[in-house]
Amino acid sequence: MRKSPLEKGWIVLILIVTLIAIGTVGYMILTNSSLIDGLYMTIITISTVGYREITDLTPAGKIFTIFIIISGLGIVSYSLLKAVSFLIDGGVNRIFRRRAMEKQIANMVDHIIVCGAGQTGSSVIEQFTLIKTKFIVVEHQEARATELADAGIPVICGDATTEDVLIQAGISQAKGMVSCLDNDAHNVYSILTARELNPNLYIVSRSIEKGSAKKLKRAGADKTISPNEIGGVRMAYLMLKPQVVSFLDIITRFDDELLELGEVTVEVESEISSLMIKDASIPKRTGLIIIAIQSPGGKLRFNPGPNELLPPGCSMLVLGKLDKIEMLRAIASNKNGE
Repeated sequence: MRKSPLEKGWIVLILIVTLIAIGTVGYMILTNSSLIDGLYMTIITISTVGYREITDLTPAGKIFTIFIIISGLGIVSYSLLKAVSFLIDGGVNRIFRRRAMEKQIANMVDHIIVCGAGQTGSSVIEQFTLIKTKFIVVEHQEARATELADAGIPVICGDATTEDVLIQAGISQAKGMVSCLDNDAHNVYSILTARELNPNLYIVSRSIEKGSAKKLKRAGADKTISPNEIGGVRMAYLMLKPQVVSFLDIITRFDDELLELGEVTVEVESEISSLMIKDASIPKRTGLIIIAIQSPGGKLRFNPGPNELLPPGCSMLVLGKLDKIEMLRAIASNKNGE
């Protein structure tokens, strides 16, 4: 395992202290001197300053002095090598980058906290990065956290089940949290802590063991996802209905660009409020596909026709490119900004 700069620094310090201790004891024995004299002889020998010796050295004392000098020069050379290696490996840049990242994390608002950067968490991170969502990762493994930081992803190395770490991640200013820890117990603790710190937080949690979804929801999760169950269902469909899965994969991509499902609310006094779909010309103006419409307090109506009304406060589920979804949100707002 690759050692951190701090660990390398401790190694150098331990080598120096050990050499000083050996030299002091050695001179005390060889010259019958006191502790102070032995320490003095060791220091002037290691530093090669050329001060006078406290006593004439015997042949054994001279050989011992040669050993101390060579060992001291070796440790100094090793220290310089590690310092240069630290600079070459970008250690200084990593320190400045880390400080900039800490400042970025402290200023984040309305972001999402991703707890855990394992297989599931990595997929979440990939999607959030792809659609340019503001998020912070909390990962307890230092090597993985360093890897994310080197990739420019805001990350905190710590335990996502503790209050201090979640507070550092800006839990009070966050709008959501995805808990992807390695077992259900850790996810429950993380959800309980987060819910206590921010009662309005929207929480989605990974469910690992069968039947754990109810426990996670009782702990405070709004939604739970079981990657194992979803993967099993998809494998079954690939075996039984491969054409359906292939079609779903195809319609989520267009011109090598990922398509998104988005929810757009028609606000009061917007330019399309109370219009029919054919009069609003949404597909023509944005290229989006309207999959469903839900009126305030009403049921979800799939595949709405051209004569379907868009009452104020209704929500549209649309499929298309992210920038087009944002365009529709501007049209559906009361700012009338097309």
